[in-house]
Amino acid sequence: MKLCFSGFSSMPCEVKPRFVVLYGSQKGQAESLAEGIAEEAEEHGLVAELSCLSHTEKYNLEKENAPVVFIVSTTGDGEPPDNALQFVKRIKKKTLSTDHYTHLCYALLALGDTNYADFCNCGKTIERRLQELRAKQFYATGYADDGVGLEVVVEPWIEGLWKAIKGALSKMASDKSDVLKGEAGGPKETPDSSIPHVQLNLLGITDHQSCESIKASAETLSKFASSSATQTAVSDLRPAFPAGSPVLASQSRGTASVSTSAPKTQTGNAGVPGVALAASLTCSLPPLSELPLNVPALPPPYLDVSLQEVDSVEQIVGPLNKETLHAAPISRAVQLTRGDSVKRALLLELDISAPPMVTYHPGDSFDVFCPNKAEEVEDVLHRLGLHDQRNHRVHMSLSKDTKKKGAQLPSYHQLPSMSQNISLLYLLTWCLEIRSVPKKAFLRALVEHTGDGVQKRRLQELCSRQGNADYNLYVRDSSLSVLELFAAFPSCSPPLSLLIELLPKLQPRPYSAASSCLRYPGKLHFVFNVVEFPACSGRLAGRRGLCTGWLFDLINPVLVSPEKEESSNSPALPKIHVSLRPNCSFRPPSDLSAPFIMVGPGTGVAPFIGFLQQREQERKENPEAVFGETWLFFGCRHRDRDYLFREELEGFVSSGTLSHLKVCFSRDEEEEEATTSAARPRYVQHNLLRNSQHITDILLKQNGYFYVCGDAKNMAKDVNDALMEMIQTELQVDQLDAMKTLAGLREEKRYLQDIWG
Repeated sequence: MKLCFSGFSSMPCEVKPRFVVLYGSQKGQAESLAEGIAEEAEEHGLVAELSCLSHTEKYNLEKENAPVVFIVSTTGDGEPPDNALQFVKRIKKKTLSTDHYTHLCYALLALGDTNYADFCNCGKTIERRLQELRAKQFYATGYADDGVGLEVVVEPWIEGLWKAIKGALSKMASDKSDVLKGEAGGPKETPDSSIPHVQLNLLGITDHQSCESIKASAETLSKFASSSATQTAVSDLRPAFPAGSPVLASQSRGTASVSTSAPKTQTGNAGVPGVALAASLTCSLPPLSELPLNVPALPPPYLDVSLQEVDSVEQIVGPLNKETLHAAPISRAVQLTRGDSVKRALLLELDISAPPMVTYHPGDSFDVFCPNKAEEVEDVLHRLGLHDQRNHRVHMSLSKDTKKKGAQLPSYHQLPSMSQNISLLYLLTWCLEIRSVPKKAFLRALVEHTGDGVQKRRLQELCSRQGNADYNLYVRDSSLSVLELFAAFPSCSPPLSLLIELLPKLQPRPYSAASSCLRYPGKLHFVFNVVEFPACSGRLAGRRGLCTGWLFDLINPVLVSPEKEESSNSPALPKIHVSLRPNCSFRPPSDLSAPFIMVGPGTGVAPFIGFLQQREQERKENPEAVFGETWLFFGCRHRDRDYLFREELEGFVSSGTLSHLKVCFSRDEEEEEATTSAARPRYVQHNLLRNSQHITDILLKQNGYFYVCGDAKNMAKDVNDALMEMIQTELQVDQLDAMKTLAGLREEKRYLQDIWG
């Protein structure tokens, strides 16, 4: 007789306990984690039913009697992902009774980034509403921060999830049994109190005690591993413990972060006295190099990929999905910064007058679809050993024996459907993000296709829990690309199917409109800095950002700069493919009399140029109307090198369109402070504090609006802190009340951000 084993007992043909996994994902991270949980469930004697929140035909929470696990990310200005938006709207309906989900038992993992406002807002919104509707939580919510590394919270959260699910299932079964006995008139039993509600003390970004606990546990783990390294065989380069198992015999809450070799040097003989060994992308030092490793489970393959020879060679001219994209010629390109500026800022003007004409509003943004760099695509083809087959047609199908839950053929923005016949060259040029920072799952999969033993061990370290610090230092924080990883590990030769399965889709890059249709009919302006990645361990030479580097190469022959006049016989500029991303909230007030404040240092000033162009035209068309006052806070390094739109901004002041222009120059002020005792404002937040009374009066007494655009990691946080300080000072309230006031402004859509990392 064939036996079917479950996670609770072994009896013939027992059905494994089930639970539900629902995800809402914008760029695929939440979806990938949900799939991983569903795949790992079988190892724990469970069956997971996986579904996207938008696929309502596949689940029914109104009748669900099994534990439900939500994995959700947050996008935009604290918004739900597109495929979770309708779910959030449904559960927020006021018509639902307060006990609507009293039968529901759930756990939730929220993904976010503390560099942005409304951290994990989608997860918090879902959790708050589930609790209002009396759903029961069986496991503490995890709030994972992409700003410091999702794995810091995700890995221990998933590790503890299995015990929590089994505890919840046992409790639900016990409760159901009690109900049945009660209905049968039998004696009532007290529910098994030995089954605790599983809780997990998650690492919070500002939780000092948690950080200290993790450090202490890391030290304990290092000592344990050093003493046991001789007992644990790792010479075969396989993980010392099964994937998903705890590193220590007793589970510790502090195993999320482990002290490693990075960034250290160690003096040893290495065969030669006095040689200093240094940790790097390809080399680790003790204790990491001696630790037994806890590596992720191998991602299950799910695609069969073949290449078919074709008669004609394909000419790649751009994305094939022409129905939703607009091919816009570049009509003008101007360098806004001086040649000796630290950053190179460019303005591009697109001609969008051809039908169907694109209509946009100030505050809107749009996507630019860019290809991977041709030289890098060639390098990938050579690495895969497929250069001679670059023009062959790619055929994909789902593997019949795959163990991947919910496996689907990939779809791409650049294609109307995967039924489109595309070549391998097109796939690598327009569909796969070969510049993406490799995820740990990708590193884990590469281990199986790496021949050299030392390189294989190092890849295992980088994807292991013990190697978190090395992974962050050498891969994540350095923005190392897949191609750079291949160069560092030459014995790694993955199949094409692995890249298609595990590399993210090539995403379009969003840019803010820096113009108004009222001023420039049929034209669209946008501004960007050419991104530069410096050399590092694993990157021998610096490189430019994918999209900004591509745009710069396109327009460089005809670029107009402060040192170079526009030529009358410039060559024709190419077209680029764009699609509009309307932003219904980040727009000037619909009430012309409402005052508003704009904070936009550097290229963050771009959308406010559109705001002011629109306001200037409205003033001309409505001379009798009452217009609210306008403030702009701008900052840059040097007045003479990178003061973007200086003439236009000063023109807005002269015409009365801009009531107050407050500027500061951080590096000029450093030089001036060295020769004078007068301290001037260096950054926009300093100028805000100098005008505290006016700003709080506009926001709190005149129902004005406050807009912020630019860097999320530093500037946006500093501006928010300045606002908090101003409210505390002007209203004489404590920090908590100031936070509530700011939250109220956000809720009323009067404190708005368009920020990026």
